[in-house]
Amino acid sequence: MAGDLALLVLAALPLMGSPGPATLSLAGMGAAHGMRLSVHYAAGVNIGTIAVVLAIAAGVTAIVLELPGMKPALMILAGVYMIYLAWHIATAPPVAAQEQGSGAPSFLSGLMLAIANPKAYAAIGAVYAGSATDADEGGIAKIIALSILAIAVNTTWLWFGAAIAAILYDPQKARVANLIFAFLLLASIALPLLR
Repeated sequence: MAGDLALLVLAALPLMGSPGPATLSLAGMGAAHGMRLSVHYAAGVNIGTIAVVLAIAAGVTAIVLELPGMKPALMILAGVYMIYLAWHIATAPPVAAQEQGSGAPSFLSGLMLAIANPKAYAAIGAVYAGSATDADEGGIAKIIALSILAIAVNTTWLWFGAAIAAILYDPQKARVANLIFAFLLLASIALPLLR
């Protein structure tokens, strides 16, 4: 079973760790607001991602997406929300200009992003389904492994954003970085739609 979990994590790491809406938003929030002010947002993303893992494991996602019109409606809502987050990142003031807690992203914002993130459903669903067995004896272990991996990946992206925030106290550099992260977030949702 340990070997199966190691293979699961190895398969999941590039899918969950690659740039996507959640990871880029975490890096963007870290760069725009710093690590300390983005912790609540990151907690929301982590809890939301774990909720996605649980929904996939329970089969809820497959049932909901079979309802007529549900998939396009959810995709539109997710897209609108991610556009809002990209705007929030792009318009955030430089870290040096922020007051204590002002404009800091909230837990609910992170939770909403994770639940609305189509890449999470695709990546986690593919890995979870690809590692299914007849008896699926290790279901709980898979949920725990994917949850821990999500937290590690998300924390790494937040740390990366916060690490570059330290050099972005110059308002012009901060504005450019915020615009780049906002653009990358928008690109991460636009590119799959263009395929």
